[in-house]
Amino acid sequence: MRAIVLERFGGPEVLEVKEIDRPGAGPGEVLVRVICAGTNPVDAKLRQNAGWAGLTPPLVVGYDASGVVEEVGPGATGFSVGDEVYYMDEIFGNPLGTYAEYNAVPARIVAHKPRGLSHEQAAAVPLAGGTAWEAIVRRLNVRPGETVLIHGGAGGVGSFAVQFAKAAGARVLATASARNQDVLRQLGADVPIDYGAEDFAQVALRESGGRGVDAVFDTVGGDLIKRSIPATRPFGRLACILTPEGTLGGLSSKNQTLHGIFVMREAERLRDMAAVIDQGRCRPLIGETMPLEDVRRAHERLDGGHGTGKVILRVAKG
Repeated sequence: MRAIVLERFGGPEVLEVKEIDRPGAGPGEVLVRVICAGTNPVDAKLRQNAGWAGLTPPLVVGYDASGVVEEVGPGATGFSVGDEVYYMDEIFGNPLGTYAEYNAVPARIVAHKPRGLSHEQAAAVPLAGGTAWEAIVRRLNVRPGETVLIHGGAGGVGSFAVQFAKAAGARVLATASARNQDVLRQLGADVPIDYGAEDFAQVALRESGGRGVDAVFDTVGGDLIKRSIPATRPFGRLACILTPEGTLGGLSSKNQTLHGIFVMREAERLRDMAAVIDQGRCRPLIGETMPLEDVRRAHERLDGGHGTGKVILRVAKG
């Protein structure tokens, strides 16, 4: 089968199309014929050095996929050959990711693809959407009528967070660059904030009547959590996907809670997201779709870090 193989760590130039053996479905696994694979910043991080994930070359990266079940292994339940599925593959200790024509994956972390999405769209959902769901729905437990501030609302994770917060009935404030203000509006943000021209904390306090927002989700990093604490109400909640910088002492004096988010692989979250997606309340933001052979160009975009929407690799027709 065709796959994108790393023989060594480095820049996008180390990504090569090669023929490797097709895996089979082991106990508790399904073998998926991959139609589309999503790309994520973690793919580029692993390409540079995957030692932290217990991986050494040669290996195949890629952890988001949408495709069709080709085989059902012994003990795997809930799926039949021909089912359309989507999932987020394991990272740690997994040398065979989704940048390949076939991928064997534990059935327990796979779900049926949302009916209303193409394979291209579905491949954009699992990791970024799952991270946003974990933050907005599970940890921050956003409720109807609350006001939520989302940093990086036009990005891969942030674009889902805006939509999930709106689906939960919240009023959403979201930051992005000047060129992405229309994107924020299209996603449903009530108050788009140009972080280059406005002080988000002042906007948050103004829009909350001086009380502070109920919840904050930071997808960007740096000192944004520190700067968000004064703009969050007492007993408010904050969440981040990157280790925050700076002193966070204000959390205690305001009785606030900070959640660190690292999304785990599971089917339940995928099924929950699919329900919201099939209700028409969320759509993935696709930046560009490329053939598998253009993977180096996809990683150049990942390395740039400023693209809008997900980059999807089309692996096969479907």
